[in-house]
Amino acid sequence: MRLDLSSHITLERTPKKYYRPENDFEEYNLARFEKIPTAIYEETKRAAKKVANDIVGDMLKKQQANEKFVLGITGGASTQPVYQELVRQHKEENVSFRNLVVFNTYEYYPVVDEAISNLQQLKDHFLNLIDIDPENIFSPDATIEKDLISENCEEFEVDMKRLGGLDYLLLGLGSKGNIGFNMPGSNLHSQTRLVMLDGDSRKDIVTHFGSLEKAPVSAITMGLSDMMQARKITLVAWGEQKAESIHEIVEGPVTDMVPGSLLQTHPEIQVFIDLAAASELTRISHPWLVTNCEWDNKLIRRAIVWLCGVVNKPILKLTNKDYNDNGLSELITLYGSAYNVNIKIFNDLQHTITGWPGGKPDADDTYRPERAKPYPKRVIIFSPHP
Repeated sequence: MRLDLSSHITLERTPKKYYRPENDFEEYNLARFEKIPTAIYEETKRAAKKVANDIVGDMLKKQQANEKFVLGITGGASTQPVYQELVRQHKEENVSFRNLVVFNTYEYYPVVDEAISNLQQLKDHFLNLIDIDPENIFSPDATIEKDLISENCEEFEVDMKRLGGLDYLLLGLGSKGNIGFNMPGSNLHSQTRLVMLDGDSRKDIVTHFGSLEKAPVSAITMGLSDMMQARKITLVAWGEQKAESIHEIVEGPVTDMVPGSLLQTHPEIQVFIDLAAASELTRISHPWLVTNCEWDNKLIRRAIVWLCGVVNKPILKLTNKDYNDNGLSELITLYGSAYNVNIKIFNDLQHTITGWPGGKPDADDTYRPERAKPYPKRVIIFSPHP
């Protein structure tokens, strides 16, 4: 391994061993902090295909037994790739959905224009593109008067129980760890009901309605009690914006402030995510805690900065014991002592600090983070944050 820790701008690539273990023993070690079985994929399309295959497999078993297959579905961007794959299998592989029954897990309220309702979006992208019987589509009615909502919610639940409950529930993930519109504070025993949407929830759906002013202020959502009674649950999430919620749901404590964390108590739950959504999981963010690492310059710096925070010490005060007690003994083996690695990392970080971000002209740039020549330079600054 090259021990020169000079700063370089490179694309960071997560080693496959962190999310595609070769055997069950490695999987056990990698997932030791995870309380829900979690599958991580490089490509959303591959993950969506796996979920779609799972749904189709369960549905066809019911079909062969001449039984209905009851599926809970949700709107939003996360589940769209799964619906696309299901539609593809129907059109290209002649998969029939004739025994499928679906329950829409939420609907905006009130729906002024049915064309932009959640149910209509589900029809446009999924239900109208397969051979489902229209009478097998159930959804909360968001066109009724407010004083009739409670009765309609009861009818929705009666229909679900009459059909034997949900065989399979496909969920996306909200920005606050919510599933459906069961927001933080929702009770485990909550049932289908009208809920108010806070500002963040309305911002999440603003692209669907065109502007915040047009976004509804409430929704009718299936309750956590109904969801948790599903025989199998799959949650999908993609993108860095879901990473914090995924970390809380998969590795955090069960709390009603993160409704999705209640899924930890379900006996048949699985999570499918991409690498970006997995970025806060321990196996990706702190791999030294769960496996032998493929050390590179960035990972070493990240580990040392993390260690400083854990033991509350500056870099040059770190000891062999600090490294050994916190899963970083590999670095002691690599460098020989805490002193050696401390000095190297300290110098590396120090050399990233400069009053001349474009390079100091006519100066020795041996230990500077940017070249002296050419001068002047045009600098492009990239920032992921507004």
